[in-house]
Amino acid sequence: MKKHSHKGYQRYHIETKTAHNLIPHPHRFKVKVKKLGLAKLLLKEFFHYKGNMDVILSRPCVYGVFSGPVGGFAPREQLCVGCLRCTTQYPEMVSILRNPQRSELGDDYFTPDYIDTVIYEAENGRVPVKGAGYRGKFGGEGWDSMWTDMSEIVRPTRDGIHGREFISTEIDLGEVPPYLQFDSEQHIPGDLPKNMTIPLPLLFDCPPSSVLLNKECCHILSAAAAEIQTFAILPLHTILLFSLAGSHGSHLIPLLTAQDFKDFRDFGFSPLAVEMGDWSESFYSQIKARHSNSLIILRADYESEELISAFQKGVRIFHLTADYHGQGKNGQFVMDLIRRVHLKFVEMGCRDQVTLLGSGGMVAAEHIPKAIICGLDAVALDTPVMAALQAKFYGKCASQTENNFVLPDSLTIPWGKQRLKNLAGAWRDQLLEVMGAMGLREVRRLRGEMGRAMLQKDLEAEAFAGITQR
Repeated sequence: MKKHSHKGYQRYHIETKTAHNLIPHPHRFKVKVKKLGLAKLLLKEFFHYKGNMDVILSRPCVYGVFSGPVGGFAPREQLCVGCLRCTTQYPEMVSILRNPQRSELGDDYFTPDYIDTVIYEAENGRVPVKGAGYRGKFGGEGWDSMWTDMSEIVRPTRDGIHGREFISTEIDLGEVPPYLQFDSEQHIPGDLPKNMTIPLPLLFDCPPSSVLLNKECCHILSAAAAEIQTFAILPLHTILLFSLAGSHGSHLIPLLTAQDFKDFRDFGFSPLAVEMGDWSESFYSQIKARHSNSLIILRADYESEELISAFQKGVRIFHLTADYHGQGKNGQFVMDLIRRVHLKFVEMGCRDQVTLLGSGGMVAAEHIPKAIICGLDAVALDTPVMAALQAKFYGKCASQTENNFVLPDSLTIPWGKQRLKNLAGAWRDQLLEVMGAMGLREVRRLRGEMGRAMLQKDLEAEAFAGITQR
């Protein structure tokens, strides 16, 4: 978002700084050293190298695992990256094992690898880069079945976060009429379309019900949304319970149902946007009459049959939801569901008139550009927020209503706000890198651009066409 002040133009920037973990994060590996064997080896090398301590105390680890005061007798396991150099050089003395505590992170969808990455981004605000390169699979299920095509030859100045040319991540929320009409005096009759711009395609979704009564968590979402100039979606009763409207009210989107309208009618101010928890034409009319200047968002699942009728009645912003594992009601993955809704509005000839927000199953920075390519305008973050705040996951954390998330007792608002700012900053930087590699100058042009995507199933079908199994 552009800022204008007496100092002139300033680029949008998210201030990141280190926010250390409140709870020690389990490292990936356990380093086991046979201490008696190590003592014998050191004694043997002492005589072999004639007391040359520089050689005797040289460490078989460039990452500093054995560089503590007593070396291998107390390895620094948190520094181990699993390169296995030590086990190759001294197989009879050192073994590297997986840390069983790490396997307890997240769940079967939000895996420990994803949790590790989010924790790093939230702690440091930096893009995670491993010097050894990517050593994982190049395909798989869900989002891993889609690759982004970044083979375009682009200008060297358009270089993501380091380039001299500005890449915009602004998106628009609200109404965009298909055309303009003017009266005889060249004025636009009636009300002007309502819309607003936010500087990045990220919002904070309503947190799981198990943490909705955590005052610090709700204040963190509100404050972080205000700092990075986006929105946090919270139930109306939560906003009223914790008196959030007075602090960062302009960056809150009340989530309400028809039963909440009496309390909402007495709300202290008119919010910039309101989210309806379910569709009701009469409820929509009441909100529109009471808060005519507010954008109205309809929250519905991707497979809802009410999207078209709501559009015909005037709704222009849709918040589409799946469960936390990206599954729709009929078991389809969110990537396919986004495509279906996007193409539905394209076929109706009205895609440019609506804004599609989405949540569910997007737990990594790479999922944001992929979701936008599939057809979303912006993503509302859910479980990544919980991971950034070091919430403990219990069981299969797929449903918002399950009591499966527990936040740290020592949670504080300044710490949590900085963690979410760091996460947003790191994810925006990675979005900029993707767009820079594609040669795009604004994220709006990425929406629905399936020509920038490659689907694993299509590539495999093309590559193996005509080959029969024996």
